[in-house]
Amino acid sequence: MDDDVQRQARSFGSVAERYHRGRPAFPRDAARWLAGADPTTVLELGAGTGKLTAELVDLGHDVHATEPDADMLAVLRRTLPDVPTSQAPAEEIPLTDRSVDVVVVAQAFHWFDHDRALPEIARVLRPGGHLALTWNLRDERIPWVRKLGALLGSPGSETTDSTQALVQSDLFGFVEEKDFHFWQGVDRDSILDMAASRSYVATLDDEAREAKLAEVLAFYDDYGRGMDGMQLPYDCRCYRARVIDRPERGEPEPEDDTDTPADPQPRERSDGQVSDGTDTDMLLIDFR
Repeated sequence: MDDDVQRQARSFGSVAERYHRGRPAFPRDAARWLAGADPTTVLELGAGTGKLTAELVDLGHDVHATEPDADMLAVLRRTLPDVPTSQAPAEEIPLTDRSVDVVVVAQAFHWFDHDRALPEIARVLRPGGHLALTWNLRDERIPWVRKLGALLGSPGSETTDSTQALVQSDLFGFVEEKDFHFWQGVDRDSILDMAASRSYVATLDDEAREAKLAEVLAFYDDYGRGMDGMQLPYDCRCYRARVIDRPERGEPEPEDDTDTPADPQPRERSDGQVSDGTDTDMLLIDFR
């Protein structure tokens, strides 16, 4: 992760309150698909201010939320005081081996060091458990939303394309994908909060940031409807993959006997005699 990306990854604490006010929630159906319909034990990594956490709790899941930024975590703790939390990065999960059924990451997987985080996630998952990832992405097929994206910076390949780290990992199985479309109501205040909470905007200097927010406000005045606000379309893009079960630490690896040939089975020849497969009238085909 280069210095500029690290600076953006650490920028959210300075805009934590605006992030919580301006960012969209996650659809209930998406939360159900990510963590499952039945209440279970869920670890949420990079939980931010708790935008997805609240949905998971409402579905009845037993959620432990972790977030490396103290200011973001403070908002989550204030709004969801009953949720167990830890200030910790995804690369150093403060839970024991095989202690959760689901690990969920919303809007944050692209900030992780995948080489370190994925083994940690696999470590804390119980056999049969799964990792679920999600991002809320503006639907920029609509022209006016595309213009807003040009002002704010559209999500790049570092977001959903980061799922390739999961696809290529030998710690997880097949990656499923599902999208959920929804709308977020925004007004003159919340569109500024949403814009200010973008890492690209948060890391600008004061003068450049104020200029950018003035552009967003002018855009809203052109396209919005005053006190009625506007409906901003989103796609909630979701992924999930089951962990590949491995022995616990200290357990011996299962013996691999795939290289040991099976005893050859006698075969009956056309002349009625039994062949062990070594005679020349047998056609041996290697299908490997």
